[in-house]
Amino acid sequence: MGLSNIGIPGLIIILVITLIIFGPKKLPEIGSAFGRTLSEFKKSAREIMSDDEEADSKTRSIETADRKDKPL
Repeated sequence: MGLSNIGIPGLIIILVITLIIFGPKKLPEIGSAFGRTLSEFKKSAREIMSDDEEADSKTRSIETADRKDKPL
């Protein structure tokens, strides 16, 4: 039961409730803040993934060097 089960009617209800609670003047600010937060999250996730890939490549290069040093 996740967000994929909400559907169009559910999204409309959420939008109407949000509009009633915050008002039309506050919605653009909320949307902008949400967009910045999402952008920051994506940037952090990319940095973490690239750090993991970098660590994996270093580990692989060390393992390859160890194999070359050992005689068969």
